[in-house]
Amino acid sequence: MKKLLSILMAAAMLLSLCALTACGEKPAEDAAGDNAGDDTSATTELVTTEAGKLHMSTNATFPPYEMTTDNSGFEGIDIDIATAIAEKLGLELVVDDMEFDAALVAAQTGKSDIVMAGVTVDEERQAVMNFTDSYANGVQVIIVKEGSDVTLDNLGEQMIGTQRGTTGFNYCSGDYGEEHVTAYDNGITAVQALVNDQVDCVVIDKGPATEYVAANQGLTILDTEYANEDYAIGISKDNEALLEAVNNALKELKADGTIQAILDKYIKAE
Repeated sequence: MKKLLSILMAAAMLLSLCALTACGEKPAEDAAGDNAGDDTSATTELVTTEAGKLHMSTNATFPPYEMTTDNSGFEGIDIDIATAIAEKLGLELVVDDMEFDAALVAAQTGKSDIVMAGVTVDEERQAVMNFTDSYANGVQVIIVKEGSDVTLDNLGEQMIGTQRGTTGFNYCSGDYGEEHVTAYDNGITAVQALVNDQVDCVVIDKGPATEYVAANQGLTILDTEYANEDYAIGISKDNEALLEAVNNALKELKADGTIQAILDKYIKAE
């Protein structure tokens, strides 16, 4: 009986010891180490300003890139491309319409996820936000009244209207001085100032310029281009994962012809 009791006590002690030391198992850190790198499909979860959504800040007065519809919605090249990107990322696009300067700051500070508003890349903007690869080309042109004597050669002698915060404003201010430039909140207001003889010309991207001239009799676009630049998507420097994801989506949309189809939809061949 004593022998049986001793055997039972020894077995109980062995079981207790195994429970404390996890007999036959590796320490947790070793097990994790053995499995590290096995799951190559794992990706970094995207962090956006609102879970499940991609907020795009823009200034919807820039046809054909972004504009409002009759039912207070949004359409245009940037809207369609952003929608396609959001679908690739499994997110719902939300368009936040605001002044151009505010749209840039929103993306810079992370209040929006991306900014698309015919945004061109320059050193000043690169210092405060990241940019994706280019997705479209933009040309700065000069709108004048028909019969005007304004030319590219005498532009520095004129009062130039531009949209505030744009590269058109930056270029003209840098080339001719701010005293020769009047900045307006949007392109529509700048063109109206030209119609009302408050400025001698307007420097703006060719896409919206074509729309504005078509809507305002007596205006025309000079044949000579003022500048040629590329459009890209602005993203906060604090969100490298989103930058990579959006760039990957852009590559796929370029490869399958989606972006070219969107451009062709809004910009007809001349």
